[in-house]
Amino acid sequence: MPFRKNEVLEMYEKMLLIRRFEENCGRLYMEGKIRGFLHLYIGEEAIAVGSISALREDDFVISHYRDHGHAISRGMEPHIVMAELMGKVTGSSGGKGGSMHLFDISKRFMGGYAIVGGQLPIAVGLGLSLKYRKQDAAVLCFFGDGAVNEGEFHEALNLASLWKLPVLFFLENNLYGMGTSVEKSHASGNDLYLKADAYKIPSAQIDGMNLSEVRLNTEQALQAIRTGEGPVFIEALTYRYKGHSVADPSNYRNEKEVKEWESKDPIVLFRNQSLADGLMAQDDVDLISETVDSIVAEAVKFAETSEYPPPEALYENVYL
Repeated sequence: MPFRKNEVLEMYEKMLLIRRFEENCGRLYMEGKIRGFLHLYIGEEAIAVGSISALREDDFVISHYRDHGHAISRGMEPHIVMAELMGKVTGSSGGKGGSMHLFDISKRFMGGYAIVGGQLPIAVGLGLSLKYRKQDAAVLCFFGDGAVNEGEFHEALNLASLWKLPVLFFLENNLYGMGTSVEKSHASGNDLYLKADAYKIPSAQIDGMNLSEVRLNTEQALQAIRTGEGPVFIEALTYRYKGHSVADPSNYRNEKEVKEWESKDPIVLFRNQSLADGLMAQDDVDLISETVDSIVAEAVKFAETSEYPPPEALYENVYL
């Protein structure tokens, strides 16, 4: 792998942190401590870490409602994220945003969006702002395969291409839009990246379970974007190990398919490759595991002991 040891350790810790954080979110939801909607990112960690680690601090990130992994990878503090999920006043939006609306302007993390495809036009607006100000920063816009059937998808790609905007459209194709497989909802099946051809946007399909492949393709895309060549489209094939949301029993998927994808676990693959290449030792793996467990435990404790917003908070941040 073309990474230094410190990079490998950092990326592995970030992926494991996302995994442990999400596992605890699932548990807390079942305990009634997290309410509302909850969409877990388990299985897709290599995409968030591989792509976001290639960004600069002045780049923007905008996401969909499965946004915990992106937020943590971008540097949002786990205890702040957890507090937001529990609806506590110490959360990133004072407990008012919840799981699908994480936001941190200090990290240029411009939020998760509950409306399918709703973040795509906003990404175009961010890109237009950067170009207008003659800044060479970029916008990394995540969306799922379900968003490709939305009108905003085509409008966003068309405008971004026409105006040569610095946007990296990053499709996380986990093969299912809620309970419907891509084969039943897209005429092009698993080749969604080809849709970018209609708008003359360079595109590629990559293995979203391989962190190295995600990182290198993201770096190449950003290099082209920063030279003013316009947007790039990446489709990463991946798989969510849990249901669409915590409330989804996922009966539409057969056990064999799930087992096949679990054998491609991005964290296990990256760990084993790093150990084989001498970029990690077993002591590193053990220490990172202990560190991550401690961080998540502290995040849960912080969120559980934080206060709920007072009743008068209902009238704050209301725009007429």
